[in-house]
Amino acid sequence: MAEIEKRDALRNDVKQEESVDYRLLAEQMKALAEDVDWEISNLSNASALLYQTLPNLNWAGFYLYRNGRLELGPFQGRTACTVISMGKGVCGTAAASDRTLVVPDVHRFSGHIACDSASNSEIVIPIHRDGKLYGVLDIDSPAFDRFSEEDKAGLEEFVGAVEGLWTAAYS
Repeated sequence: MAEIEKRDALRNDVKQEESVDYRLLAEQMKALAEDVDWEISNLSNASALLYQTLPNLNWAGFYLYRNGRLELGPFQGRTACTVISMGKGVCGTAAASDRTLVVPDVHRFSGHIACDSASNSEIVIPIHRDGKLYGVLDIDSPAFDRFSEEDKAGLEEFVGAVEGLWTAAYS
């Protein structure tokens, strides 16, 4: 466990002020997904790309909408909750309301589900396929107020690129 904490500390030592080129990130995702027809592979690479590129994260991944609830999909980071009910926690609330949620302090979010006690802020973006909820992209940070409006817009663009994969490869 100490080795994981050391690695995370090194990753999180990156200055948060560093600008992320979200357009480039979306293009990299499209390139990684070229000729890949299995969505789980693409979601796995998407979570790895985000986790390795964005500074000051402790979790980046997907919850997929199945059986009327969110179920754990591909992710990077520490172990995670496996099932989240619609309308519960940040992920379930974002999915139920079908809107992006940026939470500067998860401890002040009513009903927050603490899958990792080190998380202090979170952003969750709904993902669609064929006009229906497919799941959510969930990103957590140990820093308070980690996600800016620029991050929100950029990650929504990234999710748009992921949603574009459905049309390109899975239709």
